[in-house]
Amino acid sequence: MTVQLHNVSHEYNYGKVQALRGINLDIRAGQFVAIMGASGSGKSTLLHLIAGLTQPRDGDVIVLGHHLGKLSDNDLTLFRRRNIGLIFQAFNLLPTMTALENVMLPLIIDGKSKREIRARGEHLLRLVQLTDRMDHRPDELSGGQQQRVAIARALMNEAPVLLADEPTGNLDSKSGEDILYLLRELVERENRTMVMVTHDPRAAAYADRIITLSDGQISEELGIVAEVMVS
Repeated sequence: MTVQLHNVSHEYNYGKVQALRGINLDIRAGQFVAIMGASGSGKSTLLHLIAGLTQPRDGDVIVLGHHLGKLSDNDLTLFRRRNIGLIFQAFNLLPTMTALENVMLPLIIDGKSKREIRARGEHLLRLVQLTDRMDHRPDELSGGQQQRVAIARALMNEAPVLLADEPTGNLDSKSGEDILYLLRELVERENRTMVMVTHDPRAAAYADRIITLSDGQISEELGIVAEVMVS
C-alpha cells in the first residue's frame, strides 16, 4: 500500500476539538481518492497527516513504507520534498518568479542548479499546456493557468504521491474541469497516487474512490468508475 492510516486520531485545542477519531485507511499505488465531508469534518487534517505536515495524537501514518511519526524533522522534510507533491487551492506561487522558476523551485531548494533542471521544468509546463507562459509571472496568469503551474511544480520532484486540497475551489467551471482531467490523466498514465480533498461532487466523480468524513470518522465509502477516462 502507498498510504496507510492505522487507528489515527487527532485533536486540537488540548483535546477540546476532535478532528479525527480512529481512522483506518489503505490507499494503493495508482488510485485517485476523493475525500469529502462538511466543513470541520477532518478532511484537511487527514490530508496534512498524509503529507507529514501534522503528526497524529494516536495511531500510525505510513507512506511508501515510512512511518512518518518515527522520522526526525529533517528526515521528514527531506522525505516530503522528494516523495510528495502538494497542490493548494491558493496556488502559493512566488510573485517575483516566472512560471518556469516557480515550477523549478522544489529542486532548487533540494540543491539542484537551474541549468540542470530547466529542461524538466519546461517539459512539465508543456505537459500542462503553458508553453507560451513560461516567462510570465503569476499576476500575468489567469487562475486556471496559475493552478496549472502549481500542478507542474508538484510534479517537479517526480513524487509518487500527489495531495490536492480543493484544487478547483478558486476556478471557474471550465478551468476546474480541465484541471481535474489533467489530474485524472496523471493517475492513469503515470500510476501516481492522488488524494484530493473536495466539497464538490462533480470533482469527486473523477476519482476511483470517494470517502466521506463526518465528525472525524469515515461515514461512507464509495467505489466508482471515473466519468472521464483518458484515451
